Amino acid sequence: MDLIGLLPSFGNFFFTIAAFVVVLSIIVAVHEYGHYIVGRWSGIHADVFSIGFGPVLVKRTDKRGTVWQVAAVPLGGYVKFAGDAGATSGKDAEGMSEMDAAQRRRTMHGAPLWARASTVAAGPFFNFIFAFFVFAALIMYEGVAIDEPVVGEITSLPAQPFELAAGDRILAIEGTETETLADFMRSADEMPAQAVLNYTVERDGQVIDVTGPHPQPPLAGNVAMKSAAREAQMRPGDVITAINDTDIATFAELRDMVAASGGAPLDLRVWRDGRDLELTMVPRSTDLPLAGGGFETRYLIGLTSGAVFEYGTRTPSLVEASGIAAAQIWRVIRTSLEGLYYMIVGQISTCNLSSPIGIAEASASMANDGLIEFVWFIAVLSVAIGLLNLFPIPPLDGGHLVFHAYEAVMRRPAGDKAMQILITIGLALVLTLFAFALFNDLTC
Repeated sequence: MDLIGLLPSFGNFFFTIAAFVVVLSIIVAVHEYGHYIVGRWSGIHADVFSIGFGPVLVKRTDKRGTVWQVAAVPLGGYVKFAGDAGATSGKDAEGMSEMDAAQRRRTMHGAPLWARASTVAAGPFFNFIFAFFVFAALIMYEGVAIDEPVVGEITSLPAQPFELAAGDRILAIEGTETETLADFMRSADEMPAQAVLNYTVERDGQVIDVTGPHPQPPLAGNVAMKSAAREAQMRPGDVITAINDTDIATFAELRDMVAASGGAPLDLRVWRDGRDLELTMVPRSTDLPLAGGGFETRYLIGLTSGAVFEYGTRTPSLVEASGIAAAQIWRVIRTSLEGLYYMIVGQISTCNLSSPIGIAEASASMANDGLIEFVWFIAVLSVAIGLLNLFPIPPLDGGHLVFHAYEAVMRRPAGDKAMQILITIGLALVLTLFAFALFNDLTC
């Protein structure tokens, strides 16, 4: 029996749900464990640690008296600390009134301010720490490119065979010198729009002239989520050879023709593993983050350029990998905040806001792309959820931190009635935002 053939394909409902549950469960477990462990270190006892809500599927009680459980509805999780009225962390005033001072100290509501604030902040903080270690580990595993134009395995292209071979060091293309890999990549804009170009390479100590591919052919590298190319089931490695019966040889031609389409349907001829496919795509107006900040709107089909050959890599030091990982976290945070701002002021479409439906579709897409891509996506989403929880809106962690800040300044906690009113307002706001995002995923 072909077990692989029985696996659900991309777009399959059960595969999408399974991918979403895996992603959400990992991120929720990391977030809630942050609350739990810092609370424990701070002297606050956890009664329940739950992944999911609703009926309990499996549970166990540890030696500290904490119940660890998995519940039937995998749409989040919670830690119920001593003194909490329920999963929402509301105060059990009646229960606490019967406690002595030592018992109240072990509750969330009876602990010192520093302990409560640290426990609340630990959830988002652990999301960031988790992402940092995942990014750093993947960077060290995959390596970083060596800035030398040395040819690795050459990508399969329709214009092959080329005389360029693995191990060649590229000295020039069409007479343009390429001392570094960056020079090689920049040369693409200066080259003729031809599938085959003349290379000067060093091979076995000799300088020779050979033929090779354009540095940037119309080769699919990554296929973006929720894009025209993704819906048409394009794959990394596909080569677009013609658009509307016009032959193309470079990615720049593809980009320019898509941008000039104005959103009109495009008929593409796609080369895949030696055979031609006919696909029709409708470019979508897409808001793209700029390197210097801000966004620009362009028509896209959702492809990034693939590499014509594998680049040489090296394993970075732990310090270098950590720096790259920290930069990636900051990039996700900055882009998320900028995107939210530009949506509020109306400069980019609110369709960029996704609900769990959109996240589920993205989870399935990334799982279908491979384990590395899937794990990277989990880390990116962990940063996004950590950031979301820091927003100063009750009942999010950021809202509770606002209450703690008020207590630190005023030297007294906010009144229970005022807190309940603010939490109700905040919950209504969160649910409204959720409904709006859900509407986006169903209509955009």
